[in-house]
Amino acid sequence: MSHHTFFQSMSRPANLVELLARAEGLAGWSLRELAEHLGVAVPENLRRDKGWIGQLLELALGASAGSKPEQDFPELGVELKTIPIDRQGKPLETTFISVAPLMGISGLRWEDSNVCNKLSCVLWIPILGERSIAPGERMIGQPLLWRPSAQEATLLRQDWEEIMELISLGQIQTINARLGQVLQLRPKAANSKALTQAIGPNGDIIMTLPRGFYLKIDFTRALLAQHFML
Repeated sequence: MSHHTFFQSMSRPANLVELLARAEGLAGWSLRELAEHLGVAVPENLRRDKGWIGQLLELALGASAGSKPEQDFPELGVELKTIPIDRQGKPLETTFISVAPLMGISGLRWEDSNVCNKLSCVLWIPILGERSIAPGERMIGQPLLWRPSAQEATLLRQDWEEIMELISLGQIQTINARLGQVLQLRPKAANSKALTQAIGPNGDIIMTLPRGFYLKIDFTRALLAQHFML
């Protein structure tokens, strides 16, 4: 497949088969090749452009959601996640899923949560290259379309319910990244002034940093290893 036929329209993929074919067509490209093909500037490093890799792949694959709290391909029910890995196939960082709701959460169920929605079907795109490698030189790996197994879904649900219960009981300040077997809750803010409301220990409202749900590295490593037989 030549590079040119590949992105002739950059339209949204019509179905899963088309989405996977596009993603497979990118495997082996460097991020620089893809960026030049799309007319996108390549940053020297990602300090100021943390989301650059994800945005580049969204553009290449025709994702539509942007930063809205729905899946990247809502009409296909698929979330897109780039995942940086080393040469051994080990993920280099945790994977951000969504911002955690801290207020008005009584009665919120796992089935209706953003985390459940986004993780119901994920297109993983491994990006090969340690942080020492310039962004443009990192390579795109083979894609993986993943739906949680019954066991994985149970672990995710248990962690989410435990974390959300602590938030609703006003215990947000006691939650650290060690809590949870596969999911963790961590501060998610551009800077320490970006505070948001949460429930305090006495049921009053406190100001705290926004929090995000992340998948732990051990979970994503096992998931990739299982698929790629690493």
